[in-house]
Order: sequence, then C-alpha cells, then structure tokens
Amino acid sequence: TILQLSSCFPTISSISSHPLFPSCSKGPMPAANENQTVVKEFVLVGFASIPSSQGLLFALFLAIYVVTLASNGIIITLTSTDPNLDTPMYYFLRNLSVIDICYISSTVPQLLVHFLSHTRTISMLACATQNYAFFAFGVTECFLLAVMSYDRYVAICNPLHYSVVMSHQACAKLAAGSWVSGFLHSVVLTVFTFHLPFCGPNCIDHFFCEAPQVLKLACTNTYVNELVIFAVAVLVLIIPLSLVFVSYSRILATILQMSTAAGRRKTFSTCASHLTVVSLFYGAAIFMYMRPRSTHSPQQDKMISLFYDKYISLLYGAVTPILNPLIYSLRNKDVKEALRNRHLAPIH
Repeated sequence: TILQLSSCFPTISSISSHPLFPSCSKGPMPAANENQTVVKEFVLVGFASIPSSQGLLFALFLAIYVVTLASNGIIITLTSTDPNLDTPMYYFLRNLSVIDICYISSTVPQLLVHFLSHTRTISMLACATQNYAFFAFGVTECFLLAVMSYDRYVAICNPLHYSVVMSHQACAKLAAGSWVSGFLHSVVLTVFTFHLPFCGPNCIDHFFCEAPQVLKLACTNTYVNELVIFAVAVLVLIIPLSLVFVSYSRILATILQMSTAAGRRKTFSTCASHLTVVSLFYGAAIFMYMRPRSTHSPQQDKMISLFYDKYISLLYGAVTPILNPLIYSLRNKDVKEALRNRHLAPIH
C-alpha cells in the first residue's frame, strides 16, 4: 500500500510530553477490536519541532496569507470591473484567484492561530471539514489549470476560431465543470478517509488535516481507502496534467513557426513561466498522493515521510496561491495598464 499504518511517530512521542500537547495520545496503535476510547479530536503538531522559530514562522505565514489575499483580490476586482479584461483568459484567471483565496484560507488561518495558541486540537468534524475544503479547492484548481492551458492553445494555435470555441457559454460551462468536479471528488476522498474508526494515537504530524496523514491513525486496514485515493489522484492529477502538457507542446510547436524572434521569445517566456507554476503544483501533489511504497525500512520510511510531507504540502497549499497571480496576471501588460488607470501601480 502507499500509506503505512503507524502509531504516534518518534518525533510526536517526544513532543507529546510538551505542555502544548497534553492530550496527545501515546502508546502503540491498538487493534480495531480492542476496547478503546474512540478518538473525537486530533492534535495538529504542525511545526512544533522547531519551537524557537514559532514567532518567525507566524510572521512568514501571515505575510504569505496577506499577500495572497491582496494580490488575488486585486485580480478579482480588475477582471470584474475593467471592460478591457472581459476576455476568456481573464475570466478563468478570476476563477483561479477565487480558488486560491479559498484554498489557502482552508489551512493557513488555523495554522496562524496554532502558532499563538497553547492548544492545537481540532475536532473530528472540523478536521473532516478542513480536509473536504482543501481537497475541493485543490481539485478544482487541477481541472481549471487544464482548462486554462486549453484556452491558451486555442488562442495561439487557432486564433481565427477562438471567439467561437471559447464563447461566453463555453467558458461558463468549463469553469462550472471544474468547480463541480472538485467538490464531487472531495466528497469521495473525505468519506473514504473519515468513515474509518480512530481509536488510538491522535497526533497528526502535519499543519492541517490532510487525508494521507489522517489515514495513518486509523486502527483498521486502510488498503481499500488508499486505492481509492490513488484512483482519484490519477483522475484529478495525471489526466489534467497530461492535457496541460499536450496543450503546451502544441503551443511550443506553433511558437517555433513564428516568423519574428521577438514574438517567439515573448510567447515562450510566458509559456515557460506558466509551466513552471503548473509543474510545481502538480508535481508536489503527485509526490504526496501517488508516490510508491518506500524501499527503506518502515522506521526510515516513517522519518522520511515526516520530514518531507508537510513541506511538500506547503508547495501546493501555500506557495502556488501566492505565485499564481504574480505569474499569470500581474505581469501581463493589460493588467498593468488597468492598475495604472486605477492608480494602483507606479508610473514608470
């Protein structure tokens, strides 16, 4: 299986005696048929392993959150009010900005509270709700990025048919399909994660309730649940990513046929920056949800998993929401002009 059943890990065991984690259960993982108290809340360990940096981390995540809200908020306002930005591309970028605000808001505010709090517990219901929201917006972004790549493919490779193919009705259907797919897939993932019995250790060595980490605490076999997560990951990661690369490969072929070097350079630079962000988002998510079982010993695998998972999650949970408006929108000439018209950008 991809994920391993485990007890509270060594790092958690050492932390569990800390006053911040008085309710962190100890001891080996009990069998499902043993008479055990059912877990009703979890403890999010987060970044407690580096207590001396809590203030610095709070300031860092607060800055990331504020900048993400501000930059995406600007994009939403501009694309909603400026008639020059009433195009399919900016329609999808507005949707992406809404997703990014919701996406980062599903995890970072609680993390900020935990940096300042003496308790880091979260109820089972709140944990499931956070997991659902995080998956819903994350999966929606997976599909929307594929839609955006298709929009760029039509605009660059079939410009004469662009207005027909990407009509207002078609754009609305594509965006709605991304949102509906994200929320439906999240129902499946959340149900297959939280319907399991949790009767043992309740420490999640993560900064939010993410399914792979929660499954490790279940006191029953999770093989079927892991297969479901893997199958969903194929649908929401591999298939959209394949569509993205097919679209951009066709775009690259068209770029190479351009007559002017300046046009090739400008278009290639734009596509390269887009692909960088897309690769970061999809690559980190694929590593988290589709990596094979480690060839290391169970103890080594446990330590490697604990070290990487929360930092990998930061890439698609906190870094990409702040990068998306910078890469996709705020560098565009039309957006810069709209900002200048509203006196929100410096005049050069």
